[in-house]
Amino acid sequence: MATMQELASKEGSFSGGHRMCAGCPVPIFTRMLSRVTDYEVVVCSATGCLEVASTIFPYSAWKVPWVHTAFENAAATMSGVEAAYKVLKKKGKTDKQIKCVAIGGDGGTYDIGLQSLSGAMERGHDMLYICYDNGAYMNTGIQRSSATPMGAATTTTPVGKESSGKAHLKKDLTSIMVSHDLDYVAQASIHNPVDLSKKIKKGIELDGPAFLNILSPCIPGWRIDPSSSVELARMGVETKFWNLFEVEHGKYTINYRPRKDVPVADWILAQGRFKHLKRPEHKHLLEELQSQVDGQWARLLKLAGE
Repeated sequence: MATMQELASKEGSFSGGHRMCAGCPVPIFTRMLSRVTDYEVVVCSATGCLEVASTIFPYSAWKVPWVHTAFENAAATMSGVEAAYKVLKKKGKTDKQIKCVAIGGDGGTYDIGLQSLSGAMERGHDMLYICYDNGAYMNTGIQRSSATPMGAATTTTPVGKESSGKAHLKKDLTSIMVSHDLDYVAQASIHNPVDLSKKIKKGIELDGPAFLNILSPCIPGWRIDPSSSVELARMGVETKFWNLFEVEHGKYTINYRPRKDVPVADWILAQGRFKHLKRPEHKHLLEELQSQVDGQWARLLKLAGE
């Protein structure tokens, strides 16, 4: 693996001048796609923040072949691209070494695109699917998704006399992908470029389907300052809300262990979408969230054989 300085010196697959929100950390991983591997990369993006903000006609921030597809079928579209490439190679019509990457937000991955994703993974298409998890349908108005944490205020789970925000726990999509018996599944965070770049490289260069779930704070959706997105991602990992691990051929490896126990409330209450949880009547929600975090860390330790 090249050093971070060497990676940064290579041309990225994503240019400046895009129209992502100021402070949005998503371009951190999009620039890495062509830097971490010597393969040529083809990218497919589901409708969402990344797609809308990077390809406002007639401009594009992408420096690699790129396909826009619907909200629900990025994995299916990339399945077709991958199958077509294999046919061309078999017929001797290309000698290029190409790898396929599909990208979607949590709305287009956890929810609308889950069927498409599951099908592509089950069929064994040679692709890396990357989900940038920002915890809601941010592009269409900050509506709740199944990735939204319990207690979060969104436009479809507003806070009021009859509601304390989203009432349900966050879906564990990474575990669902592990259940597909893939050779590579991982969680990463936008704040740790070394770990993130290694996981993107593994996923791209693997011969077969791979899935990578990335924690990616959203400035307007999380109601945070544009300068704090990377720090909020780091806090999500330090509080064990979002653990960094990978599953290779069924074997779990924990990539980072927080040195001390940091209450998940420190992360929760640093975000405007949870500001109502500061009120005493919502104390039980913070306790329930802490219990969930403690439980998922204990489960991860067990799965890693510890």
